[in-house]
Amino acid sequence: MMKNDTLTRVPGIKVGHYTDVDAITGCTVVRCPPKTVGAVDVRGGAPGTRETDMLQAHNLVEEVTAVLLSGGSAFGLASADGVMRWHVERGLGYRSRSGVVVPIVPAAILFDLTIGDSAVRPDAAAGYQACEAATSEPVPMGSVGAGTGARVAAIRGDERASKGGIGSAAIELPGGLVVAALMAVNAVGNVIDENGQIIAGLRSGDGKGFDSVLEAMTAMMSEHYAPSANESTVIGVVATNGKLNKAQAHKVAQMAHDGLARAVRPAHTMFDGDTIFALATGQVAADPTIVGAYAAEMVALAIRRAVRHATTLGGVRALSDG
Repeated sequence: MMKNDTLTRVPGIKVGHYTDVDAITGCTVVRCPPKTVGAVDVRGGAPGTRETDMLQAHNLVEEVTAVLLSGGSAFGLASADGVMRWHVERGLGYRSRSGVVVPIVPAAILFDLTIGDSAVRPDAAAGYQACEAATSEPVPMGSVGAGTGARVAAIRGDERASKGGIGSAAIELPGGLVVAALMAVNAVGNVIDENGQIIAGLRSGDGKGFDSVLEAMTAMMSEHYAPSANESTVIGVVATNGKLNKAQAHKVAQMAHDGLARAVRPAHTMFDGDTIFALATGQVAADPTIVGAYAAEMVALAIRRAVRHATTLGGVRALSDG
């Protein structure tokens, strides 16, 4: 049996991709077992989200049915309708006091409209198909699902950007506690490896290396030219089989952003929509500090895996193509 060190290592979690290679876009759904507690932490200055207010610790509903990550910019939020329809047809979701079942599907999007066909975006049918494709098998990584049209450091255009994608990582700790992450990487900043070296990002003018995104942004600001807002982000999910309440899950989502900051430089800019959801399925005892610390580790690993598994699309070169 293939070793599973991706998000589906968490028992009961299933992941499905919808990929449109022709239009270079897609979406990814994370289906949750019943009674999964959810939270979110949004740190980017240009987010595109759905149902994030509900996930705040002071609000009523704790249960999350599924989480959607999608390309298509704000248009891609429509794919959550298909995720809801898939679950309604199966009677899955939050049961209101009156007995009505309402699937709770938080969502976040990334901007991929300038790499493929901007007129084609993930819609309700795409979200439905992603649900149909969801399995507990190891999560396919790279330029698939929500990562299909992802780019890294596209502030100087696609020809100097690197191909982003979707990556995942998981670890099992003593006592059977599992902590995992799934990240779609479409960052403004460069992706940094474990040794602090750039592995994907803003390519230098001669194409033989990488330039600092921060220095490039500084130069652009002095030229009174700012990078386009709303065109980059890193979005993702961290999950555990640990038992956490909503406030503890929120702390995990906060700590998970540390992994984003370790792997992307700069992170959480005004031009990013950086958003991380946290899910806790409640199967084993867990300390939120331990879960959060390992969530950060898995987020960093998942981001690096995303660009290492990416493939060249739409003229944006992947790491594997130099």
